[in-house]
Amino acid sequence: MAGKPRQSLRLPMKRALYLGIDLGTSSVKVVLMAAGGDVVATASKPLTVSHPAPRWSEQNPEDWWQATLSAVDEVLSVADRAFHSPRRVHAIGLSGQMHGAVLLDRQGEVIRPAILWNDGRSDAECVELEHVEGFRHVTGNLAMPGFTAPKLLWVRRHEPAGFARIHKVLLPKDYLRFRLTGEFATDVSDAAGTLWLDVAKRQWSPAMLAATGLDAGHMPTLHEGTDVTGSLKPALADRWGMDRIPVAAGGGDNAAGAVGAGIVMPGQAMLSLGTSGVYFAVADGFHARPEQAVHSFCHALPGTWHLMSVMLSAASCLDFTARITGQPNVAALLAEAEGSMSRADGPFFLPYLTGERTPHNDVHARGAFTGLSADTTRQDLAHATLEGVGLGLADGVDAVQAAGIAASEIVAIGGGSRSGFWIQMIADILGRPVSLRAGGEVGPALGAARLAQLASEPGATLANTCPLPPLLAVAEPRAARHSYYVEHRQPAFRALYRQLKPVYSDARSARDDSAAPYPVNGAKTA
Repeated sequence: MAGKPRQSLRLPMKRALYLGIDLGTSSVKVVLMAAGGDVVATASKPLTVSHPAPRWSEQNPEDWWQATLSAVDEVLSVADRAFHSPRRVHAIGLSGQMHGAVLLDRQGEVIRPAILWNDGRSDAECVELEHVEGFRHVTGNLAMPGFTAPKLLWVRRHEPAGFARIHKVLLPKDYLRFRLTGEFATDVSDAAGTLWLDVAKRQWSPAMLAATGLDAGHMPTLHEGTDVTGSLKPALADRWGMDRIPVAAGGGDNAAGAVGAGIVMPGQAMLSLGTSGVYFAVADGFHARPEQAVHSFCHALPGTWHLMSVMLSAASCLDFTARITGQPNVAALLAEAEGSMSRADGPFFLPYLTGERTPHNDVHARGAFTGLSADTTRQDLAHATLEGVGLGLADGVDAVQAAGIAASEIVAIGGGSRSGFWIQMIADILGRPVSLRAGGEVGPALGAARLAQLASEPGATLANTCPLPPLLAVAEPRAARHSYYVEHRQPAFRALYRQLKPVYSDARSARDDSAAPYPVNGAKTA
């Protein structure tokens, strides 16, 4: 239940503790971790998203802060009752949703609601940024509406009075840092998702900033994820019964999630099956493949990079199909899929319910069931949904591998990894083993706590702080099923996107022609 802290164990009195704070889209999650990696307690507080206009997605940063205070209060109350003094907390680490834009004036006040990663209003600004000389070479990425830079170009164009007031632009987790420490700082893994970073050099690009009317003075200072970026404010230290402990730079949610899962060395990769689907592979240096919408980012660890493919709708597609077919929940949908046989003439599902990133970079792409017949059943639709998401993930894995990064092991994490049936299907589609390891559900908050330990303890190393969790199971691909997907289902799946793209493009043109223009001063949250 959201907001309910969980105590997992009692620990020796002298063991150091580390606090990891993860600012997600739907909740703030806090983890209290002991040295050695044991999770003492967790708590989460829900958040809401505002959609004041089509394709807009916004949140109030003050809601983030209040949720953070409440979640930390609860976690520490559990620690205190279990005789783990808050004064044993040695450091705090931060993680959070990437790409968001928090705009502050000179008084540190928020100018407008934060524009989130899944906001799609700035597609026209993306086209403009793509024409900046050297754009893809410097950023290593395509310009997409989800990134931060096009959002600021949109604000400059549509909300000029607000843009003129900007003193600092912060990413979501770094707004929490500002409230915790008073410092303006970020880490390179999160900054890589702004399109203002020279990703190979791990520093702000003056040219990319200038393209949006900004300069380095508007940006927080850059750090590696294991750097200390400030100390807890005295009032907060008093509130929580702590010393003025250090706050680590931390990482963007995917990089921190990888640290939490032990994905820290080249050759390691993880597949995150959450609301979105992410394939994250640690690289041996700076690699890029922007033409297929592969994200090329810095990792949260010094001198390390990663490549990432992102599909915007993964496990959320299961919720969608359960709802439209009258299933009470996803568990019931999975049970039906598992109880049905795969049909060679079964329907296809395109999982582009909210557009797509890798490999299409198409904010206007839409989902579809195709190949329906008079005898299509609810079980067939459930099976097609699982398969469609798996085939979409395979497109992303292929794109990352085409950039020169092949993983020796793929670890599945996230809520979707709880379905052994689905994991086996994905292994068959990929033709690669997919591993399940303990603790995959804790995610970025655990990674933030690990980064806090690395930042604050001189003897902390990757080997003793970020080990791979114990192996639980491995889904080995079945050769016959893999051949079936490669020879029959995958080519048809890819052709369907190409064939339907003009249909959705025509529908978009008709919709845009009839839509009212954006309000000059922007829309306020409800």
